[in-house]
Amino acid sequence: QVQLVESGGGLVQPGGSLRLSCAASGFTLDYYAIGWFRQAPGKEREGVSCISSTSDFTYYTDSVKGRFNISRDNAKNMVYLQMNNLQPEDTAVYFCAKTGFGGYECDDNEDDYSHWGQGTRVTVSS
Repeated sequence: QVQLVESGGGLVQPGGSLRLSCAASGFTLDYYAIGWFRQAPGKEREGVSCISSTSDFTYYTDSVKGRFNISRDNAKNMVYLQMNNLQPEDTAVYFCAKTGFGGYECDDNEDDYSHWGQGTRVTVSS
């Protein structure tokens, strides 16, 4: 059974940092790209970042470039999203998801992702 479990969310002040983790089980992580998405209150879910199966390719939405860094450790079945210089507009529930096909590249198209975690809440506020 495919499972993705996010952790690491919480309350942080503007300018602070958090590292989100996505624990994968029930499938061979090595073969799939993983994406991070977020949904802010009252807004549609949006793609934040993704990483290919071998980490050769990464994607970031413009609003997080230079602040967020995605990485993965296939041996530990983990994917991470390091978030620095967090701003109130980063407040959202963050989800990780696996692609439904091979993982040599990835993007922010939700249709490409077959399984999703339950999400972890990030609140950026003073």
